[in-house]
Amino acid sequence: MNDIVTGIMTAARREPYRTALIDGRGREVSYGVLARRVDAVRAALDGLEPGDGVLFAVRPGVNAVVTALGAVAAGGTLVLADPGLAPGVLAARMAATRPKWVVAESLLHTLSGPLRPLARRRGLLLPDLRDPLPGQAVRHLYTGPWLPGVPRGALRLERLPEPSADGLSELSADGLPGPSGGVPGARGDGGPDRSGQPAAVIFTSGTTASPRGVVHTRGSLAAGLELFRSAFPLGPGDVVHTDQLMLGLPALMAGATWSLPGAGPLAEELARRGATHTFAVPVRLDRLLRETPRLPGTLRHLLLGSAPAPAGVLRRAVQAGPQVLSVYAMTEALPISIASAEEKLAHTASGAEGDLLGAPLPGVGARIAQDGELLVSGPHLARGYLGEEPLRQVATGDLARIENGRLVLLGRKKDMILRDGFNIYPGLYEPAITALPGIAEAALVGLADPGTGDEEVVLAVVPAPGYDEARLRGALPDLVDAGALPDRIAVLGAFPRSGRADKLDRAALRALVAR
Repeated sequence: MNDIVTGIMTAARREPYRTALIDGRGREVSYGVLARRVDAVRAALDGLEPGDGVLFAVRPGVNAVVTALGAVAAGGTLVLADPGLAPGVLAARMAATRPKWVVAESLLHTLSGPLRPLARRRGLLLPDLRDPLPGQAVRHLYTGPWLPGVPRGALRLERLPEPSADGLSELSADGLPGPSGGVPGARGDGGPDRSGQPAAVIFTSGTTASPRGVVHTRGSLAAGLELFRSAFPLGPGDVVHTDQLMLGLPALMAGATWSLPGAGPLAEELARRGATHTFAVPVRLDRLLRETPRLPGTLRHLLLGSAPAPAGVLRRAVQAGPQVLSVYAMTEALPISIASAEEKLAHTASGAEGDLLGAPLPGVGARIAQDGELLVSGPHLARGYLGEEPLRQVATGDLARIENGRLVLLGRKKDMILRDGFNIYPGLYEPAITALPGIAEAALVGLADPGTGDEEVVLAVVPAPGYDEARLRGALPDLVDAGALPDRIAVLGAFPRSGRADKLDRAALRALVAR
């Protein structure tokens, strides 16, 4: 079976002089140089056993790609050092993963060390990178110039000895120096099958005492990347402009160029880099299209993810030029299905309920549980949750139906509103409400009565030009079941969002609309 390191190293061996990466300043890195730098990191992280934790704190960029791939090639499992974690939560995560190495930027060592009080006053909480798990010795690799706080004896990425250029042709199928000529990813080619090796632990939730981390392997990540490539053309000559690993890594496996964003306006960077593919979350795409209604002609594919896109955003995206694809995924299964903007708009225009997600991608299993929750399986499924039994399928937390082989999202299971014994699933109605004239965004939330447990239903809207509340109220009975009609409408300037993906924060929204 192929794995993420094998795939990228194979691409490097095939065309070592093709551009693999373009950094934020526009500087190019060839596949040959990328492969040598990755192998230098692999060689430096000696002493790692398959599955050993590597605490990782490097911001998106060339150094992040190099060190992440090198750490995984060495047998390590990446553990992201998320800023802002409560000390108890961080301590529980470190105890669960027990990192042997820390790979971090020198600036972060300074901010988590000598300048820690200043960073805290500015609201930046960072783990103690020098000693993340008291009582357990760790080794350090850092990127950037030496700064106060960098541990004594730490290795510097920029000073690691690289293998010679001739060594690239001797990269074996598992991405390590060795005999050439084998079939990539196959057993019996002289290299072991490392597809089952844990590659990353992604913490999604959990209490201080029991953190919940999703464990992906080299093989499950590679399978997910191949699913992305099966959904849209991607190969040598294409330029993928994104800071998202799950779109940038497929580009490297396909022999394309991964272009990393800089500090300039996105539309200008897309044009300057000749980008053919890019990724956006709906709320950021909305801002972009209001400023730049027409995107560069080189851009063929625009992927949307992280949250359902309002109909207005989809319409503007289609008019901007590229093919617009909406990705449905979860941390445990990346991706699940992909639908075009035209398909989603046609579904809404037909009067059908819910948000169209598209057909499950090849090899992805999907079934509906008795309570309506969508369950998925497939080769891209994470191995499991840290410390738990392996997964065979995963509950998405989404309520859905399968219609003509396509998935239709009805709402989040946990977002269900209960009023007068009637179960209200916001996702069943929100796409149609958002498609109305004068509505930029719409969300239904429930406010529970502490005495009865019954919920008041509030429709929160962000108005667009032409908003008319009387017209909205008149349209609602045709879009919303009688039992789900809102008790009142709250008009807001913007919805609260959270996380790197700017997802709608329903808890904060409930607080905003509470009387």
